[in-house]
Amino acid sequence: MKNLAPDYVRIYRDIIQMNYPEKEILTRDILNKKSKLTFLEVVKLNTIIFGSITNGSIENQKHRSYNKKTIHYILEYQIKNNLNNMQTAQHFKMSRNTISKWKKLFEK
Repeated sequence: MKNLAPDYVRIYRDIIQMNYPEKEILTRDILNKKSKLTFLEVVKLNTIIFGSITNGSIENQKHRSYNKKTIHYILEYQIKNNLNNMQTAQHFKMSRNTISKWKKLFEK
């Protein structure tokens, strides 16, 4: 069975070409990668193109999925910057309970 993940590179290229051609230079490095985009790269593209997240779009942040590489990155970021679960959750706009759950799963 094929992987049914969206083709983010194609989606973001179309959005940039149609609506934000001036931002093509800013996103070129990320979109020209040979491998699939990671979750953090998608978030970075979103921020570059559409700006920061507003309070009205927080509801859209609830249904994210994270791969192991991204989870490890977030947990490493927390350790490197000496943050608690609440600070890490605020930085990545997620639940502190999610951070706590990941720590239990991956830091044994």
